[in-house]
Amino acid sequence: MNRCIAALGASLLMSSAVAAVPADQVQRLGADLTPLGAEKAGNAAGTIPPWEGGLTTPPESYVEGKQHTDPFAGEVPLYEINAGNLDTYRELLSPGHQQLVANYPDYKLRVFPSHRTAAAPEYIYERTRENAGRAELISRGNGIKGAAAGVPFPIPANGLEVIWNHILRYRGNAIKFAAHQAAVQRGGSYTLVRQEREVLFEYGQPDITPEELSNKIFYYKYQVTSPAKLAGNALLVHETLDQILSLRSAWRYLAGQRRVRRLPVLAYDDLSPDTDGMLTTDSVDMYNGAPNLYEWNLIGKKEMLVPYNAYPLHSDALEYEDVLGEKSINQDHGRYELHRVWIVEATLRDGVTHRYAKRRFYVDEDSWQILMADMYNEDLELQYFHEGHPINYYNVPLVASTLEVTYNFDSGRYFADGLDNQERPYDFDVKNRKRDFSSSAMRRKGRK
Repeated sequence: MNRCIAALGASLLMSSAVAAVPADQVQRLGADLTPLGAEKAGNAAGTIPPWEGGLTTPPESYVEGKQHTDPFAGEVPLYEINAGNLDTYRELLSPGHQQLVANYPDYKLRVFPSHRTAAAPEYIYERTRENAGRAELISRGNGIKGAAAGVPFPIPANGLEVIWNHILRYRGNAIKFAAHQAAVQRGGSYTLVRQEREVLFEYGQPDITPEELSNKIFYYKYQVTSPAKLAGNALLVHETLDQILSLRSAWRYLAGQRRVRRLPVLAYDDLSPDTDGMLTTDSVDMYNGAPNLYEWNLIGKKEMLVPYNAYPLHSDALEYEDVLGEKSINQDHGRYELHRVWIVEATLRDGVTHRYAKRRFYVDEDSWQILMADMYNEDLELQYFHEGHPINYYNVPLVASTLEVTYNFDSGRYFADGLDNQERPYDFDVKNRKRDFSSSAMRRKGRK
């Protein structure tokens, strides 16, 4: 933990950093702004449409109990970006996408018409309005107070507030699902790792109040079911809100040892278990955890080409080998659209260490989902690019990544997580209980 001592000490000196939004600004939510704080209007060119409520009704092709079908299945790309026309579109692309196009002659981005499908339940809109008038950053931005259930800062004043909106965005009340991940080696070989996962979100519960949160965001666990050499391994996490006040708690079960071990720390650039050394802990879900190692700068908002409405990648007509290409995921199934994103740059503070000295995040204005992240090493060379491919789970509704991909430009490897094409769809109605997320419950399940 020596990497964060300097930042930790400074963080405890400040009890409150930013006051809540004035009442006249709160009134903009649902007026010129969407209920979650995005600009309702489209752009002047007409290439970004206005937000008209998002996608809240499943298309006729959707069958309950099956994967989400593509509401835009009949659309064809407006154009494709490749090495031959990169310069024409460079300003609309992140450095990570520019690097992929430059590195791999066959890499392309298929650009489709933009659809602002992002939506959430009505109570999330109501709670967001309440949060806007009272939520505050505390402990130098390492925690918040006065917020629960909804987005805490729909009208953000700084980069930290944008990042907290991502961390606390609505992802359902509870989820149960199975998904695969794969560390794809240079040359294209990989081993699929299947995990059965469950999450209970305390922060997003309909009746939760800020006082009742007890510094918890969610409870999470997974168990590996294949390959055989990893089967039975499991991880349990209790995610805290202010991780300087109270670190996240994590337990690991290794099937070969048949015992539960409390992890002393699982944070920052510790390698995430079962990812073949490809993913840092704070890169899971694009970004998570305490923000105290970085200075956060809000660059502003920009129109960019981003992964969006990724129903082709989500399709149950695909096998996993159809998705995982040799050098990147199969871009024949990728979908990119023009959207407005908040750009937040994180620069490592003096006196602390992390494998990423600088990170730049691109955050969807409609859902607060991080869609892309450029990660730079200590020499400020672009080393990793992280990409989240979201869909609207319109039966809820909510926006979340169906697939996350991390590219390592040094090694030529990439890591894909969330592959669930041949699995049952997410169960958003599962009745999880807190006691199901205890270390003793983990031990009992591992020994069955």
